[in-house]
Amino acid sequence: MKKPAAKTILLIANGDLRPAANEATWPFQKAMEKQLTAAVAKLGYRLVRAHRYSAKKKHGFIGSQKEGMEIFSKIDPRTPLIVAEAVWQYSHHILHGLISHQAPILTIANWSGSAPGLVGMLNLNGSLT
Repeated sequence: MKKPAAKTILLIANGDLRPAANEATWPFQKAMEKQLTAAVAKLGYRLVRAHRYSAKKKHGFIGSQKEGMEIFSKIDPRTPLIVAEAVWQYSHHILHGLISHQAPILTIANWSGSAPGLVGMLNLNGSLT
């Protein structure tokens, strides 16, 4: 587990259990991440995805608890995280990693009738509480 460079924040994008839902809503997430990356850069930080986009799956979401566990096993727990949600998500994919994370965590979600990120984020924040 290598600690990222100074002024680096890792981004987590949690998703749905249904692959088709993740694929269909990926454009909403991609647009949000573009805006978020620019906003973080204006503050002097670099936003780096903690997991990659999958060309095979056609999205960059964490789609299962197992996948979330694999991703968190590679994250230094002292690195700040942003959980950015532009779509519905299943909290159990990442909750275990967030509960044991030692650095600051910022949760960000959109409000859209097409892609309900805020609804999923309310579930995640409630679960963290």
